[in-house]
Amino acid sequence: MQTKHVALLAALIPIMVFAQSHDGNHVASPSVYAGEETRLIKSLSEQDLEEIARGGGWGLARAAELNGVPGPTHLLELADEIGLTQQQRRDIEAIRAQMQADAITAGERFVAAERALDEAFQKGAPDAEALERLVAEAGQALAALRLVHLNAHLLTLPLLTDAQVSQYSVLRGYSDDPCASVPEGHDPQMWRSHNGCD
Repeated sequence: MQTKHVALLAALIPIMVFAQSHDGNHVASPSVYAGEETRLIKSLSEQDLEEIARGGGWGLARAAELNGVPGPTHLLELADEIGLTQQQRRDIEAIRAQMQADAITAGERFVAAERALDEAFQKGAPDAEALERLVAEAGQALAALRLVHLNAHLLTLPLLTDAQVSQYSVLRGYSDDPCASVPEGHDPQMWRSHNGCD
């Protein structure tokens, strides 16, 4: 008898839920995408387009940045605090300028690929073959853009001392200041020298 009640209740639950959600009092939550349907390219905001157009990082170099490999733009912003030499500044500026030029070119390709994908859906729906091609082109364009930014970080790293990399990490808020205190068991003078402390 109890099994029949459980089975009956299990059968009624979906009906009860449906009735509660369609009784006229239920208000559907708007999509988090609401408003984005007016974008020029639905997958990219106006801020995204501006960042890409100027060759900005767009967060694409996080794998390097957050793993202790500084990028040229922020290094130049923090040049005085990090103690970059004039030669380092010149070399890093050259890397940054090349990165920006390459990023603008790669960004244009990526935006064009996203526009083509967006337009394909505006016209109805692409067939499976067209969709696969459009998605692959957009993915390859994004990968090329990401590579530009990550490569600039790699080119910059050999120009820096360990102490400068450490200071960059502290100034960007990724690590504590190693000069603030000497860990137990370390020779204070050696620790401070190794970490570039004054």
